[in-house]
Amino acid sequence: MSSGAAQAVTVDEAKTIAMDAYIYGYSLVTTEVTRVQMTNVAEANGLQAPMGQFGNVKRYPPADYRGVSAPNADTLYSLAWMDLDKEPWIFSHPDMGDRFFLFPTYDLWMPVIASPGSRTTGGKAASYLLAGPGWKGEVPQGVTRIDVPTRYVLILGRTYANGTEKDYEAVNALQAQYDIRPLSSFGKADYVFKAPPVDPNPGFSMTDKPQEVIFGMGTEGYFNRLAKLMCHDAPPAPEDAPIVAEMAKIGIEPCKPFSLSALGPDAAAALQDLPQQALDHLAKNESAMGVEEKGWIFTKGLGAYGTDYLKRGLVAAFGWPANLQDDAVYPYTQADKDGQPLTGAHKYTLTFAKGQEPPVNGFWSITMYEVDQGWWFVPNALNKFTVSPRDNLVPNADGSVTLYFQNESPGKDKEANWLPAPKGAFLPMIRMYWPKEKSPSILDGSWLPPQIVKLD
Repeated sequence: MSSGAAQAVTVDEAKTIAMDAYIYGYSLVTTEVTRVQMTNVAEANGLQAPMGQFGNVKRYPPADYRGVSAPNADTLYSLAWMDLDKEPWIFSHPDMGDRFFLFPTYDLWMPVIASPGSRTTGGKAASYLLAGPGWKGEVPQGVTRIDVPTRYVLILGRTYANGTEKDYEAVNALQAQYDIRPLSSFGKADYVFKAPPVDPNPGFSMTDKPQEVIFGMGTEGYFNRLAKLMCHDAPPAPEDAPIVAEMAKIGIEPCKPFSLSALGPDAAAALQDLPQQALDHLAKNESAMGVEEKGWIFTKGLGAYGTDYLKRGLVAAFGWPANLQDDAVYPYTQADKDGQPLTGAHKYTLTFAKGQEPPVNGFWSITMYEVDQGWWFVPNALNKFTVSPRDNLVPNADGSVTLYFQNESPGKDKEANWLPAPKGAFLPMIRMYWPKEKSPSILDGSWLPPQIVKLD
C-alpha cells in the first residue's frame, strides 16, 4: 500500500475498516487453521485424516469426553478434506437404504455449498464431482457436479446410529464404503490412497483451539494470512466487492503483504489490540445467532450467509461450521416455564401433547448437557445422554408423552422417558433433523417446543 493511501484514512476510519475486515475474514482463517490441524497427520483417526482420505468416528463419545463442546449421540461423523488445485475429486457413497444421513459440503469461507443426503438426494448410491474454481472438463456419466469456489473443500458427513453395538457395526460398514479419489483415478480398481507427508512445521500449534491460534497471529500476522488466502486458495466472492474495496484503503489486498507500519504510528498503535477487540465484539454479539421463543433459543439461517459477515464470524467462533436449517435445527433452553434456571436440585417434566412431538421428516432427540466450562454429556448409571423415540417412549393415557429431566430415576416404569440430569446447572437441546416445511413447522415458528415445568 502506498503511503498516500495510508494518509487517506483517519485513525478512526482505519479502526472501523480493520474491525470489519477482521470479522469478514474470521471464517476463512478459522476454516484454514482447522483444515491444517485436521489433515496434518500421518493416518486417519476419528476427526483427523490426511488430505484426500475419510476419517470416520465409529462410536459416540463417552461420558467423560471433553473435546468438542456439545457433542451428539445421534449421528456418527465422517470427515474428508480435498485439494482441488490440480484436478477435481469424486465422492461416492453406497446405497444408504432408509437410514438418515447427510454430507454437507463446505468451502473455505464456511458456507454449505451442497448437502447430499436423505433430504436432498434420497438413499440410493451416488457419486459427486467436486470441481475447483475455473475447472472445465467432462463429468463422468451418472456423476453430479458440485462447483467449489475455493481450492480446498470439506465434507462433514453424519450418519444416524441408534447407539447399539449391532447398529454401530452396520454404520461402520457403510462408512468403510465412503470413497473419495481424484477424477483421474475414478473407476480404477487399482487406486491406492497415499497420504501426503506430514509438515513438521506448519506455522502454528496442531493442538491449540483455532481461536487461540488465530489470536496468536496478532493483527499483522492475521491480515497477511488473510491476504495470502484470498490470493489463490479462496478468492473473495463477487458480492464481497464493497468490503474488499474498503479493506484496500488500509492495505489489505489479495496477494499483497500487509504492513501495520505503513498506516503510520498512530493507526498502527490503535490496531495493535484488534484481535482482542474483535473477539470481544463477537462475544458481545453471540446472542445475534439466535432468537428466543418461550425460553427456547433457536439458531436459524446458518450455512448460507451472503454478506452477513457478522453471523458467519459468530458461527466460526462459536459453532464451526453449522448445518443448513433445512437439514437440522437445534433449539435449547436453560430455563423452566417460570424463567428460573434449570438445575438438578429440582425435578422437571416436558410434555408433548398427542401428535405434537417435534415435526420432522428425519428424526428428533433431546440431549442433556451439564454446562460447566462447556456443554458436556452427563455421566449417569444408564449411560444415557439422549431421550428420543428410539427409547420406546411410554405415552400417557391421553396419548401425550411426558419426559422427565431430573438427577435421580423417576421410577423404573418411567425410565424410558427419563433424561438423566446432573446435580448442578443443565441445558437440554432438541435436535431436529430434516424439519418439516409445512405447518406446523419449527422453520416458520408455527411449532414451538413445550416449556419445561418444575415439579417440586
